[in-house]
Amino acid sequence: MIAATETFDGTWPFPASFTEAAAFRQHYIDVGPRHGEPIVLLHGEPTWGYLWRHLIGPLSRTRRVIVPDHMGFGKSATPVDRGYLAAEHIDNLNTLLARELDLTDITLVMHDWGGPIGTGFALRHPDRTARLFATNTVVPLGLPRYDELMAANMADSSWFRWAAAAHTDGTLEQLLGNAGSTVCHLMLALQTITRPEIITPTWVRAYSSHFTSPAECRGVIRFPHQLVAPDPAASAAPPDPEAVAALRSKPAVLVEGMQDTALLPRHIIPAFELAYPDAPIIELPHSGHFTPEDTPHELLAALELFLHSN
Repeated sequence: MIAATETFDGTWPFPASFTEAAAFRQHYIDVGPRHGEPIVLLHGEPTWGYLWRHLIGPLSRTRRVIVPDHMGFGKSATPVDRGYLAAEHIDNLNTLLARELDLTDITLVMHDWGGPIGTGFALRHPDRTARLFATNTVVPLGLPRYDELMAANMADSSWFRWAAAAHTDGTLEQLLGNAGSTVCHLMLALQTITRPEIITPTWVRAYSSHFTSPAECRGVIRFPHQLVAPDPAASAAPPDPEAVAALRSKPAVLVEGMQDTALLPRHIIPAFELAYPDAPIIELPHSGHFTPEDTPHELLAALELFLHSN
């Protein structure tokens, strides 16, 4: 867990907030006017709220911006008594947004695992959800062909081919359990960052600081592990059809970094179109998986346009 006061040489100037409502110490930031419409920025693997640092300041001038760190990431704790399945992260997000902050009219901005986690929350609370903004992620609504597309992505993806091979030869937990040393390679090579010049010592420290030991890497291990070695007993129930229909009626957009080697556009774009056949899709040809790092200004412009248009 990263210290509450850590700013990473001023690149993360946002005041820390904490809650233990979900029975662990969860960090989030909550900035901007209290009366502003809430924008919730959700990170994935192996990042934390730091991913969104370039968007937070501009968005929070007129809007309330909430950026949680998932359990086991960033400034949130890594409790020993959790399984770190996606369903638990959804429960935690539900506790924060619905119970603790009681937010309504939420715009969910979702990257990587933030997509399944944010979608899980939205399926529970379509009445609290106003819009969905997806970037290099998926919006799983239990629709036909979705699983087929995800299986094809896992077979083609550099990230998932590596994770499957590492699981088979028994090195997955060892390598991800040392994420403090390997996080740069995971992000740059297996998932793809197209602007390697952004990788400074401060950047590396920001993304590696949480992962000080294998015990602190439970979250980063479990995200890929639950896909390459799924537990049939932990499979999620199909979503409620009425909630799916309600969510499909919401404004949505996909902004896709086309150089992604983890979630491949040729599979992810059709998967999004299953849910939102008439929604806009914006392609960022020079961005990899981490669009908030590779093309933050283009991503912010797309988000502002989406907010103003809907």
